[in-house]
Amino acid sequence: MNRLNRSNRRECDEDGSALVEVTWLSILLMVPLVYVLISVFTVQSAAFGTSAASRAAGRAFSIAESEEAGERQARLAAEVSLRDQGVEPGAFSLEINCSAGRGNCHQPGSVITVIVRTQIRLPLAPDVLGGGAPSFRLDAKHSVPYGKYRAAS
Repeated sequence: MNRLNRSNRRECDEDGSALVEVTWLSILLMVPLVYVLISVFTVQSAAFGTSAASRAAGRAFSIAESEEAGERQARLAAEVSLRDQGVEPGAFSLEINCSAGRGNCHQPGSVITVIVRTQIRLPLAPDVLGGGAPSFRLDAKHSVPYGKYRAAS
């Protein structure tokens, strides 16, 4: 009789421990998974914004009246595209090249190439890790042909 009471007590002491273990294991596994998903979505959004910024900047430069006005319009178009995707517009560089050379970008047959470069920090990266927080560099290139059958300006 004494043995039965001891075995019943041991079984009662273990009640609910599996639930606690599964809960803790799921929390320990889900937190890193959620962080990885948030990071992937952030990088994908910034990549889409960088690509859209290069397309918008190329189009804005090609329809501008002059190259100086085109550079201003291209920068503004890139900023708007980046802002739409949640990327800080101050953290990008814009490079515009022409196949016909600078000063001849708006000549028929010229190809305008725009390169936009951005760098984003991964979300939730603590500053305690130091100044070199994890980040990704992204760049996008877009070429716009300035039509052969356009009138020269």
